[in-house]
Amino acid sequence: MTTPATKKQSAPQRRAATNGASWKLRRSGGLRILEAPQLARLDWLVHGFSARPGGVSAVPAGSKTAKPGASRAQKLRRRKESPRALNLGFADWDSREHVVENRQRFFHAIGAEDMHFAMLRQIHSDAVQRVDAVTAGAEEAPTGDALITREPGRLLAVQTADCVPILLADVGQRAIAAVHAGWRGTLRRIAAKALGRMQMEFGTRPEDVVAALGPSIGRCCYEVGEEVVREFQAQFPEARQWFDGPFDALASGENDPNWLPWLTMMPPGHPPPALRAHLDLIAANRAILAKAGVPLRQISSSGYCTACRTDLFFSYRREGSTGRLMAVIGIL
Repeated sequence: MTTPATKKQSAPQRRAATNGASWKLRRSGGLRILEAPQLARLDWLVHGFSARPGGVSAVPAGSKTAKPGASRAQKLRRRKESPRALNLGFADWDSREHVVENRQRFFHAIGAEDMHFAMLRQIHSDAVQRVDAVTAGAEEAPTGDALITREPGRLLAVQTADCVPILLADVGQRAIAAVHAGWRGTLRRIAAKALGRMQMEFGTRPEDVVAALGPSIGRCCYEVGEEVVREFQAQFPEARQWFDGPFDALASGENDPNWLPWLTMMPPGHPPPALRAHLDLIAANRAILAKAGVPLRQISSSGYCTACRTDLFFSYRREGSTGRLMAVIGIL
């Protein structure tokens, strides 16, 4: 049993880590697969959250992690020396053959190699797509940020590198969903809209749903500016609970960089840096699901911060150019 190890944690982070303490990070075929206990107990489905170790990809040293002044030769050497990783998303720096091989290894590790794979062209939206025998035959992946199905043999997937991957399972109707929630998707309540679509299509009752929120950038590391704070403040009465830092100043517009910079006692022409706050996407999505009717005891999170644990996960915010994780769920 593995529990998350992070840096300095606030009280909300400690609660999140405790919530995810029973999640299992198991080894399989040279890979590490993270599993949510509430989903693992359901014998009619398969699921898993990928981790970084294993695979055949050599992740480049991103511009955000390379040492200042490093030469191109040093960056290339660092790339060659970096451990091979399980990158599951197509990227300019990785070959298609590597990604296909990584995906095959991942699907085999979770016991889903014979299932029909479905994923999206993710656009940070609130669009929800249903997967069935008809849509599965389409040549191109649909556009959106959530997939739902009730058909056996379908494996739903979303990709992340800091955003929140959310897996939903309706134990009554045996329906499932895979959701990608960045700050824009969270603002649009993508998780609740996926649940609503399941209600409409399959007769899902929220009280029958189990929700698992996988590794994502944590409150400790997710720094945002005035635009994000004001958007959340306008949409959610409880938004202040999800932020650390100068929430009120940012929400009220007091972050104006042109506001009398001479009062800061700094040299003329050098206004103070813009105020920033830290956003807890896990807490926000947990609240959104709970308000939609999912019991809090049936919503769990891994407790892992992708930016803190780049040894285990990919983080776009921390690394810049990096790989992609995958969260999958399917009906056997």
